[in-house]
Amino acid sequence: MNTDTLKSKKEKLAHQLKGLNSLLVAFSGGVDSTFLLVMAHKALGENLLAVTADSVIYPVRETEKACEFARKAGIRHMLMPIDALSIPGLGSNTPERCYHCKQDLFKRLFKTAEEKGIDHVAHGANADDLRDFRPGFRAAEEMGGQAPLVDAQLGKEEIRLLSKEMGLDTWDKPAMACLASRIPYGDLITEKKLTMVAKAETFLSNNGFSQFRVRHHGSVARIEVELSEIERLIAKDLRQRLVDKFRQIGFLHITFDLEGYVSGSMNRSLRGVLKERPWE
Repeated sequence: MNTDTLKSKKEKLAHQLKGLNSLLVAFSGGVDSTFLLVMAHKALGENLLAVTADSVIYPVRETEKACEFARKAGIRHMLMPIDALSIPGLGSNTPERCYHCKQDLFKRLFKTAEEKGIDHVAHGANADDLRDFRPGFRAAEEMGGQAPLVDAQLGKEEIRLLSKEMGLDTWDKPAMACLASRIPYGDLITEKKLTMVAKAETFLSNNGFSQFRVRHHGSVARIEVELSEIERLIAKDLRQRLVDKFRQIGFLHITFDLEGYVSGSMNRSLRGVLKERPWE
């Protein structure tokens, strides 16, 4: 990767952020939003506010890590409680689920920004996100949310490299997504299903797995881990404990995906459908 190009992109981002006067950042604690937040803090200092959504669709461990990071970094931060399952269009779990969720979120963020006297609202979408089906990005854009990392043409791997240079622990953090993404489109999203997934994924996290998903297919749990970790997943000592735990959680059948972890694997069901979408 060209270091001069990367340096130029970082400088472009810093310049853009300095020109915003004041900013609210939607902060999930992931690789992208953490990098954006730190860059914004350097540029704006006290004229920055980080806001983390607190909802049943987000893993508790990630929300707690976001709060801890902001506290240690000395960044103004607040939690925003959201009853996600009451958002029209989310629980029914259509392909537009993320659109409705982000639309609601950005309404709240802009209201908070207005109350706090903050001029702009931004989120951590990166340039690579434009290549996938991201209705949430479209909603944020329509609401007036800014995407500084996209404007600076920074992709995921570039953000990881810059984060590492800056000494951020999140530089190699696994990709995350809300728990609703574990449930196939068309299946109703309920608090019970989300809780089952959260407990199952916590078990994997507590047992040393880093990149994983537990997909909820009714009574079946489909586990995705990195190919390099499949052998450990099915090793006798862990396998029986995993089966016992997942059954306790409520799954009747426990499977692992031979393909391994694949980001956005649930979107495969949308092939053919997306061609009819006007924004494609």
